[in-house]
Amino acid sequence: MSKWTHPQGLAALIVGVYAALSPIWTTHPSGKAMYTMITLGVITAVLALVSLASPGRIAFEGLIALMGLLFIISPWVMSFTPGAGYTAFAWTAWAVGIVALVAGAADVQVTRTQHATGAVVTGH
Repeated sequence: MSKWTHPQGLAALIVGVYAALSPIWTTHPSGKAMYTMITLGVITAVLALVSLASPGRIAFEGLIALMGLLFIISPWVMSFTPGAGYTAFAWTAWAVGIVALVAGAADVQVTRTQHATGAVVTGH
């Protein structure tokens, strides 16, 4: 896996930035959903950048998958479900969460396979 080029890390970076910026174009009745999306989005984007900069670190890739799970459950935990008037934020959280979860899990699987087969994870 080459530095800055693996698609799973790029996908996680894109959805993290999208989530962090989503309050710009998403209407919201209060700040709780907005702050949740910004916080989770920034953390996901930072983890994706670290994963892109140092490929092959399962811990960071696993944390991206965990962030995806946090996005998925956040509408219920933080009470910004569609029924509460937060339809756009809830759907954004679920979509971003699914992409981040799949990207993180796929990245972990690729790294584990490379380590198990003795493939070299390159940093350049």
